[in-house]
Amino acid sequence: MPIDYLRRLTSPARTDLSNRHLGRSLAFIAGAVNAGGFLAVGQYTSHMSGIVSSLADNLVLGETLLLVGGASALLSFLAGAACSTVMINWARRRGLHSEYAMPLMLEAMLLLCFGILGSNLENHRVLFVPVTVALLCFVMGLQNAMISKISRSEIRTTHVTGLVTDIGIEIGKICYWTAAPRQPGEHGEDPVPAARRKFMLLGSLLLMFFLGGVAGALGFKLVGFLATMPLAAGLFLLALVPMMDDLARS
Repeated sequence: MPIDYLRRLTSPARTDLSNRHLGRSLAFIAGAVNAGGFLAVGQYTSHMSGIVSSLADNLVLGETLLLVGGASALLSFLAGAACSTVMINWARRRGLHSEYAMPLMLEAMLLLCFGILGSNLENHRVLFVPVTVALLCFVMGLQNAMISKISRSEIRTTHVTGLVTDIGIEIGKICYWTAAPRQPGEHGEDPVPAARRKFMLLGSLLLMFFLGGVAGALGFKLVGFLATMPLAAGLFLLALVPMMDDLARS
């Protein structure tokens, strides 16, 4: 049943399958938000490495306004991650089904705010661009912290640098253990199948992020900020069933 499937995706009782399915869904959304956000405000909002580097550059160059903007983006990402952790721990202590659904519902609401802010960007760019960047960075931090806690830091949906690094690591493992098979007397599980499974998971997350970026950029190009509505609706759908379970129980 679709309801049972949606319940398992964000249930407190986790399985590898539900982690993979939820991770791929969120990677698609993160890619779409990141690409659409770039077309909207000219900045990628999940790329903290670039933001920290730009902070150093702007400090040296004396670009005060850009320095403040970069600092606010970094702090917004941190605040989003912290907020996600607080919400999850608060719900966990109360035994709620929606401990992982609550950050997703908040993310859906913030994406709707992004769509609303977008209508004011052209006329009030000086004010609304920094607010929009901070909002999107908060959303990225919120999502990344949630999926990291769910998967025990195995899956991240906005941190593509880490994904590519881990893919390279698994490729290296596969190449090494294929070229240098285990010696007689060595015990333990064959590492190649595990490396292949990890490679397939990480590769699928990278692919979904890319496809989400294509969809987000294309949607923004065609319909503007209305492209955020399907993304918000998808997050709302992911979060709805566990939250309804908690309402029914209370």
